[in-house]
Amino acid sequence: MSKKIFNNFHVSPEIERAVSDMGFTTATPIQEQSIPLISEGVDIIGKSQTGTGKTAAFLIPVIDKIDENSPKRLEILVLCPTRELAMQAADEARKLTRYKNGIKTVAVYGGEPITRQIMTLKRGVNIVIGTPGRIMDHMKRKTLKLDHLKTIILDEADEMLSMGFVEDIETILKSVPDDVQTVLFSATMPRAIMDLTKKYQNNPQLIEIDKKQITVDAIEQVYYTFPMARKDDGLCTLLKYYRPKLSLVFCNTKKKVEEIYKLLTSRSINCDRLHGDMRQVQRTEVMGRYKSGKLSVLIATDVAARGIDVENIDMVFNYDLPQNDEYYVHRIGRTGRAGKSGMAVTLVSGRRQLSELMQIAKKTKSNIEKREIPSNEEMYKKENEVCIEKIKSHIDHKGKEAYTHIVDELEKEGFSQKDIALTALSLLFGKREVNTTVKGDKTTPICINIGREQGIAPNFIVGAVCERCDLRGGDIGKIEIYDRKTVVQVPQSAVEHVIEAMDGCKINGIPTQTSLYQGGEKRSSGSSRGSSSGSNSGSAIRRKRRAPKKD
Repeated sequence: MSKKIFNNFHVSPEIERAVSDMGFTTATPIQEQSIPLISEGVDIIGKSQTGTGKTAAFLIPVIDKIDENSPKRLEILVLCPTRELAMQAADEARKLTRYKNGIKTVAVYGGEPITRQIMTLKRGVNIVIGTPGRIMDHMKRKTLKLDHLKTIILDEADEMLSMGFVEDIETILKSVPDDVQTVLFSATMPRAIMDLTKKYQNNPQLIEIDKKQITVDAIEQVYYTFPMARKDDGLCTLLKYYRPKLSLVFCNTKKKVEEIYKLLTSRSINCDRLHGDMRQVQRTEVMGRYKSGKLSVLIATDVAARGIDVENIDMVFNYDLPQNDEYYVHRIGRTGRAGKSGMAVTLVSGRRQLSELMQIAKKTKSNIEKREIPSNEEMYKKENEVCIEKIKSHIDHKGKEAYTHIVDELEKEGFSQKDIALTALSLLFGKREVNTTVKGDKTTPICINIGREQGIAPNFIVGAVCERCDLRGGDIGKIEIYDRKTVVQVPQSAVEHVIEAMDGCKINGIPTQTSLYQGGEKRSSGSSRGSSSGSNSGSAIRRKRRAPKKD
């Protein structure tokens, strides 16, 4: 933010200098509307998503109202739903008060020894930022006194209510002086929020920022459809295809976060997770690695992600469909920040989820484009591009001359330059399986002794074969489901491995046997998958029956 912009807001030179150090160049819409009103002491309701600059919008004016020469006593109280958000807001307050002598900020939250916080509070502070539970704890201990409070701010108020803090918040609001200024920010405005504003705010002014303006314009939004049994493989495929430097995967529950964390870790994807059941020291360590770029994929719940303020997130993945359009906007707003482009990918299973996503698109006025799952050929091409770009980026680097004598020695022993280069590449990029489907490997039919009478569907077969045989979904060809058996086309080069690996495999809870297909009965289901290279059954024309519709 330039001095010219902030002169319009009549903020102090110290604040102008601080925000300049922080690298801001323009005021955001929420800042333009909020700063003048908060400076005048007006109660406001700010409806705005994460990533709009609202933390600075409420901190800048309240900090400027603190008298640096007055005794250190609590004048500003900020309530946040999570520890991470409290820590980030406190960090921003310290940056903004860098040139304001004598103003002290402290963050108070659970998961940290309370004795350390008590010592800091006893020495005197001007600004306290914390979670409702820990603030209530300090109030009961008389280590946090609200007698001189001038402004109380509720940040992410809707999340605090959804997390069950409503009683704590009301207790705190009842304890503040009658003339205190009350500022409330929320991404959504449920009835419970409106009830709070009626009870505890004095003629508040509503500031609403258009959510489409915030997120949609700068973000490419796409979706992929997967059978539920293939959703895990789908996520791994997309992460491998797009290779984002920094990405965020959203799940609706803590249990699912842990499941996806184990899945991605098993696939050697550099990831970690964030949810409410983790210890604070662990959460802080994870966020530190993520912000520094040492961690490429972070898996989180909506609540845990409220404390994530990272500008360089390339992609957001909705593994689980968000609960409503507000959550969708909030999620995708994690990417495409600070004027940069971003991408949001939603994984959809079944017609119901697709319908829900289309409703979200309609409400948010978003164009969410359908994409086809990358083919094996596209995956192979992408891997080649990545390898080539990495080599090209290092081709002119100094230091490679030190290996000249090694190449000379190997050539003397009869090794060609091509063999030397290929070996060096395999050492650099690791073992790489050549994609049989891309190379045009023929398929061979195998027979699994389970079929339509046992309720088998193509996705059951794909899931079982991929899990047992270390194949991709795209490696599996045509699937034909009979009454009591299923014929599956698999790569010819892998047929022996598949038959051995599938021995005793349970599909839909039923133990099965797998063998090479020798031809057989008339087909009783029209289910099929992928392209067909023909069947070895020897039968002429098969009459197909229409399979029942499924989500």
